[in-house]
Amino acid sequence: MVKPLPDIGFRVLKIDSSNMADIYYNPDAVKQGDLFEMADNIKPDRTPEDLLFQVLLDWGVGLSYPISKETINGLEVFFVDDNALAACFVCDGEITEDFCKELAKKEPLRVVFRDSGFKSDGVKINVEQIFKLMSPHTDVKTI
Repeated sequence: MVKPLPDIGFRVLKIDSSNMADIYYNPDAVKQGDLFEMADNIKPDRTPEDLLFQVLLDWGVGLSYPISKETINGLEVFFVDDNALAACFVCDGEITEDFCKELAKKEPLRVVFRDSGFKSDGVKINVEQIFKLMSPHTDVKTI
């Protein structure tokens, strides 16, 4: 996890442990009976900002790029370097097809969602099709 320190006019980051739960890196070590407890692959104490900085590191996006927040259909979305990356990390099944259509209109180069944020499996499946139709150059990822 990358933790931002107090805002003193520029961004200072400190490297910490991963945001991902152990199940993400060691799936063979989990017993079938434990699966329901590990439905979410992200540690429970992590913030959307923690996840954003991990995605930036994973995708090799510069940590010094400007980051802004917008609200689209009531959900918070991070935009990095204008449209280089859009990220929505809600986790309560709030991501709908209507939200994804509004986000696709902005045509970001990359978009990332939290797996537990989708309202249903059907919405998650349809997201890729929505972006293929409305913003075909967008790379879609789910963590």
